[in-house]
Amino acid sequence: MSSLPAAAVDAATHLTSLLRLPVASAQPSGVPDVGSGEAPPGADGLLTVLRWVAWSVTALCVAGIFGVAARMAVDHSRGGGREHVRGLGFVLGACLLVGSASGIVSALI
Repeated sequence: MSSLPAAAVDAATHLTSLLRLPVASAQPSGVPDVGSGEAPPGADGLLTVLRWVAWSVTALCVAGIFGVAARMAVDHSRGGGREHVRGLGFVLGACLLVGSASGIVSALI
């Protein structure tokens, strides 16, 4: 009869050891959100370069509008000027892309 309490203690010990095992979750872990992470060392230099590029592209967009306007003025004095609406559309499309670049990237991430 003394082996019955020992068997019960062994069974209880085995059961508690089973309960301590990690159980696999039924839900997938998913992709980690890297958008809210911190920047690596040296990222300030990259951000400076990106600001220079953004400034340069903005200056090129302004120069593109000036160029289309100049061609329109010259062709208007010659009796034309309506063909440049397409060129102005391309330049304004580029301006929209430059202005909304960070918003587009944020939406995709």
